[in-house]
Amino acid sequence: MSKVKVLFVCMGNICRSPTAEGVFASLVARDGLQEIIHIDSAGTHAYHVGEPPDTRAQSAALNRGVDLSEQRARRVSVQDFTEFDYVVAMDQSNFDALEALRPTDARAILRRLLDYAPHVNEQDVPDPYYGGPSGFERVLDLIEMGARALLQDVRRRLV
Repeated sequence: MSKVKVLFVCMGNICRSPTAEGVFASLVARDGLQEIIHIDSAGTHAYHVGEPPDTRAQSAALNRGVDLSEQRARRVSVQDFTEFDYVVAMDQSNFDALEALRPTDARAILRRLLDYAPHVNEQDVPDPYYGGPSGFERVLDLIEMGARALLQDVRRRLV
């Protein structure tokens, strides 16, 4: 069985997308699927390439048992659309940037994370960078809901 590859994308790859990568990885590991699901994250901008996730994102995630400390920011590339099965944007702005970058022959499914969770009354995972700790907690809540729903979609692909 070939791997299903999932890429999470936000603007700088230091808050939302590494959090999504970590949360999704923990769900995948919990279900014993880490051998068949590959997970990564990237940013639409190169502001923080090579840097670890924001310390506030790391702290909030670690409080929920998710370690982000080994991750490093990178910028999304055109090749990601052929490497990955899913390219998952955190919000409409990043979705639009990805849509503009996406080659016409891309194989990746491009959607926003919360598109997988229509029961959530929000469409975008908000950027917590300029806010306080409660913003990072809200981001985790939304990402957890979206990640669980995305994993259901990925499981259907694996069948």
